[in-house]
Amino acid sequence: MIAAVEGTLELRGAGWAVVKVGGVSFRIQVSGFTLSELGAIGEKVRLHTHLHWKEDSIALYGFAHQQELDLFKLLITVNGVGPKSALAMLSGMECERLASAIASSDVTLLTELPGVGKKMASRLVVELKSKLEKEWVGVSPQLAEGTTELAAVLTSLGYSASEAARAAALVPPSSDLSLEEKTRLALRHLAK
Repeated sequence: MIAAVEGTLELRGAGWAVVKVGGVSFRIQVSGFTLSELGAIGEKVRLHTHLHWKEDSIALYGFAHQQELDLFKLLITVNGVGPKSALAMLSGMECERLASAIASSDVTLLTELPGVGKKMASRLVVELKSKLEKEWVGVSPQLAEGTTELAAVLTSLGYSASEAARAAALVPPSSDLSLEEKTRLALRHLAK
């Protein structure tokens, strides 16, 4: 119904943002990762949205990236996962890492998420693993030997796991280069 919202960021708080579109201000529930990408009050923002309608409430959920919205929609299809718990999961772990954990049946990693016990983690794997394998090409990028450390550095700098894996793969695997030099080369590839 409301596919996206584009406007001026008016207010922000823990798990929400108010975006003014024309003469209307929308309070949108957002994940921690989306909140960190919004920028300062008064700046233009664009959020991909999902309108969740129940008998007693209407809520608008917003995401900085379409991929995060797609995973949110998959999560809320799981029995026992509502929009608030799906948003908490997306706030607790990077989108690609969460999808990778589900696709690789990593129940231990999933139980580190807020509100996710062993039973819920198993349910996520059972209900979503095949969907993620079909719909999310390259959910868990395979890293060449020796690039794992470089990819970890890049993800700590804020790049997604797939961006980090692609950039790390483009850096020559020379053992003569230090990690710092490899990081510089990878950052050049990411800047292109």
